[in-house]
Amino acid sequence: MIRRLLAVIVTLGVILGAGWLTLRRGDIPFEQLESVYANADSRYLAFGDDMRVHFRDVGPRDGKVIVLVHGFSASLHTWEDWVDNLKRDYRVITLDLPGHGLSRCMDNNEIGPAQFVETINRVVNTLEIEHFTLAGNSMGGAAAWNYALAHPDRLEGLVLIDAAGWPRTEVEGDSRPLVFRLLEIGLARRVMQDLDLSTLIKGGLEDSFGDPSFVTDEMVERYATLARAPCHREALLALTSSRDERRVATPEQLASITTPTLVMHGELDNLIPAEHGRQFAAAIPGADLKLYPGVGHLPHEEIADLSASDLRAFLTTRVHGVQDVALEDTGATN
Repeated sequence: MIRRLLAVIVTLGVILGAGWLTLRRGDIPFEQLESVYANADSRYLAFGDDMRVHFRDVGPRDGKVIVLVHGFSASLHTWEDWVDNLKRDYRVITLDLPGHGLSRCMDNNEIGPAQFVETINRVVNTLEIEHFTLAGNSMGGAAAWNYALAHPDRLEGLVLIDAAGWPRTEVEGDSRPLVFRLLEIGLARRVMQDLDLSTLIKGGLEDSFGDPSFVTDEMVERYATLARAPCHREALLALTSSRDERRVATPEQLASITTPTLVMHGELDNLIPAEHGRQFAAAIPGADLKLYPGVGHLPHEEIADLSASDLRAFLTTRVHGVQDVALEDTGATN
């Protein structure tokens, strides 16, 4: 508690020293953001007059379907390397969750796993997709396992990549990047809401990779800019303020998942301990586990080729092929 208070005091001191007005940043209209971050594959699903979900749908129309769901404060851009790899053989759908990327907000008072499950379901229903493999990273991983519990008949495969939702124990400590810890403190949230957080975002991203050199100025700019979409900062703050109210994973719940499951986790993840990946794999019957030495919170970006290869092996052997063939040994630990 004392460390958290000191972090808040230091942050407030930096803000006051730099000047409040200098750091303040306004919203950026969606039209302006779309001119930069949408592309020819971008599509939008309308939920009424004001709500639109941004998604992309690429690859062969008759291919097996994979849906990819990003984590907290990220966007569908996090999957670009995987999409480039997979779209040759699979129909790949990526989407921006409400309050993220180029998607509008739904009810920020209700933002969380249930809303995300509903969003995923609306997208696949609109595209008339009956069965698919669902993969999610971090917060998107929590959405994925919640979807598996809510709609077990829809999934052919489940992939949890450094997934959120396993409760943190007291002995594990808190090694998460400073920006995430600050956002859980009410005073810091109120101070930070309208400010330019590029420096904190850069630090948080660097802590999310085993190799911080993966973080580029373009990546930091994308995270910081998309967070300034109308209502997005309120959505992100609502997510951090409701952390203690979220549904947490339990072995009893996860034991009911019968979908073939692959758990991927970077061993140097500073946000979600690798032990949580082990717990997910142990709790879900028959789950495969891939642990990546030297890798952080985003294996699909940091080791895109290796993690995509492991995904392909899982899809071939466990989801669409022979059930009892072991995953190919690609250098990760099982």
